[in-house]
Amino acid sequence: MRLILALICLALSLTAVAVVETYDFVSDAERKRYNALIDELRCPKCQNQNLAGSDAPIAQDLRREVYRMIKAGDSDQEILTFMHNRYGDFVLYRPRVTLETLALWLGPAVLVLVGGGVWWRLSRAPRQAANAALSQAEEARLRAMLERNDD
Repeated sequence: MRLILALICLALSLTAVAVVETYDFVSDAERKRYNALIDELRCPKCQNQNLAGSDAPIAQDLRREVYRMIKAGDSDQEILTFMHNRYGDFVLYRPRVTLETLALWLGPAVLVLVGGGVWWRLSRAPRQAANAALSQAEEARLRAMLERNDD
């Protein structure tokens, strides 16, 4: 029983050894820039998590790289371009509008328009069929069929 209790205490204490990154910033504006950038950049290892929320080693390296680049005086655009060149469109939560990413930006709108067109076309078809009048020959044929069924 003591062994189980010791293992539980050990497992609960592992969260205490988690690394908390602390960086020194000259100003509050610099800290806000850092936080905005790590919120905007996606972790290359994680499926859908930004650098701020990821504990992956690559995310720690990228946070360190963003900090280094801010300290070096790089602009936000230079940092984003560096990350994009190194890791591709995936690293940006809002990919740039290019020929390759055009489907990402226009795809949903095109699907909504196509779906709306199909819905409109299908909703109009029954009304047109109901309003179509029968010719005299079709009416005569229909009466003949109904009279045969009555017999």
